[in-house]
Amino acid sequence: MTSREDEALAQAAVTALTGQLALAPKPGLPDPRDLAARRTRMDHSALLWSANALAPGLAAMAAAARRTGEPTPPLRMELGAIGRGTEHSVALAGGGHRGALWVLGLLVAAAALDPRAGTKDVAASAKHIAAHPDRRAPRRPSRGSSISAKYGAAGARGEARAGFPHVQRALDALAAARSAGADENEARLDALLTVMSTLQDTELLHTAGPIGLRHVQAGARGVLDTGGTATEAGREALHAFDAGLHALEWSPRGSAGLLAGALFLDSSPAAVGSRSGTSISARLRAA
Repeated sequence: MTSREDEALAQAAVTALTGQLALAPKPGLPDPRDLAARRTRMDHSALLWSANALAPGLAAMAAAARRTGEPTPPLRMELGAIGRGTEHSVALAGGGHRGALWVLGLLVAAAALDPRAGTKDVAASAKHIAAHPDRRAPRRPSRGSSISAKYGAAGARGEARAGFPHVQRALDALAAARSAGADENEARLDALLTVMSTLQDTELLHTAGPIGLRHVQAGARGVLDTGGTATEAGREALHAFDAGLHALEWSPRGSAGLLAGALFLDSSPAAVGSRSGTSISARLRAA
């Protein structure tokens, strides 16, 4: 049985995911401009609908972590089982978000282990959970694991087992952009581009190969090097980058899931409290 706190964590994760979906323009990724799925082949409204189908599974993951109390092998196996059931529910609701479910599921579970933990401590706990093998997982290689083996990319599992370094990079970029006077949409786009600039995205490697990956990384760095999306030059570079990726039909989906993870941690009681002085207990009561 889930508690109010578990459901609040799940809803915060869904809000982070829908917040990521609302950003525009996102280079090569679904955003509100894609209502007819002409460019990304994934209807944006369907993605929003299916994002909400994650909530019960994420709440169950939080409950499992709270009940277990430690990042143990049994918890890892339980999270895997819940995740596979949630993937099935999301597929019935329209599909998508598999990468985001992996990121958010681990972070939600880690946050449930200690509601008082800061963002770095939550990422460290997620790392400990991910370090354990899921012995009940199907014994067939996923596309992501196959691509990771072929190109030597860390992939989603490697990112988690390293403590989500790109989530931390996104959090740092958010803080830097806000401090520089960027509005929230600009700060989040800069965070997304920061992830894109260095992530070895296995989805992108699958569709575009190493040349495509380097192209995306260079394009993201180019926007940031012009001053980011808060500047006129940066906005022009962003639109050109976006148009180019849509024309090539290259989609850096891995970056989107990691940005959602960063937005979830950014909305955590500890993170919000450090910015606004709001206490953790007050945030949990208001959730």
